[in-house]
Amino acid sequence: MSEERKLAVLRAIVEDYVDTEEPVGSKALVERHQLGVSPATVRNDMAALEEEGFIRQPHTSAGRVPTDKGYRLFVDRLTTVKPMSTAEKRAISAFLERAVDLDDVVQRSVRLLAQLTQQVAVVQYPTLSGSTVRHVELVAMQPTRLLVVLILSTGRVEQRLADLPRELDEDGLAALRSRVLHAVTGARIQEATTALSELTEDGHPDADIAAVVSAALVEAMSDHRSDERVAIGGTANLARFGDNFDTGLRPLLEALEEHVVLLTLLGEAQSGGAVTVRIGHEGPISELSSTSVVATGYGPGQEALASLGVVGPTRMDYPGSMAAVRAVARYVSRILEQA
Repeated sequence: MSEERKLAVLRAIVEDYVDTEEPVGSKALVERHQLGVSPATVRNDMAALEEEGFIRQPHTSAGRVPTDKGYRLFVDRLTTVKPMSTAEKRAISAFLERAVDLDDVVQRSVRLLAQLTQQVAVVQYPTLSGSTVRHVELVAMQPTRLLVVLILSTGRVEQRLADLPRELDEDGLAALRSRVLHAVTGARIQEATTALSELTEDGHPDADIAAVVSAALVEAMSDHRSDERVAIGGTANLARFGDNFDTGLRPLLEALEEHVVLLTLLGEAQSGGAVTVRIGHEGPISELSSTSVVATGYGPGQEALASLGVVGPTRMDYPGSMAAVRAVARYVSRILEQA
């Protein structure tokens, strides 16, 4: 028996089942796909696939449906991820580039992913720990009060008020701003906090003021509230699956309320365009064994700052979902890099 032909039969079963939501029979496969063999040969191939655990018969006299193992072989043997059309790429770029800030980028990304894949989309907000300092601005509000503005590589902006121990004139403010920028610009968060602590120990006449400003910046850099924030879109898409996804619908809906669970589903962010696919029982949460997750990392440069992906039933358009996830991640990374 030809392994390539058997794989072609499995591929045809997966595609038809995803498309029709109905168990697939040998007659339908011969009619819809150019397999080049007789229905009897296809039945033999299907029997072999069932014996090896790649497909199963949901009930007597029915066709066959893929198992988690079958979906895994299908995904692993994809020669190419279905490319996005030029029109789709142009639409993605235009939609995301209209974002006005980081929150808008995330919200637009999650809506776009849900629309492209017809699944539930999940986008994690970029974490502070992987960010670098793009700029720091010190603005005099009063003679003894400064507004400290921190701008990160993710496009995130943090503001803190700093009450100074004494007045600081314009020349002193300009000098302090220069010293702070020299110390932290381009540095990662951990490096920047170390540099700021050293800034207060250099014996400078304004070291007491530098200490207050540094404390405000360190506080802004240590704010990890966004590290477990996610945006969710497309929950209504679950209604499309109805009774065919009944066993997985309730636990998935409950999971959508727990951001920590969603981050666990997304897994470790990966950079460089690598897309991970977890199918059914491969996932980390047993209650979601009828759910699949397609995810990747995003962020400027080569290191991912956060994850994004789609969650849905195992009966998923894997090639299309993988292409959409990868494309959106690339465009978001590009926007963050240019911000």
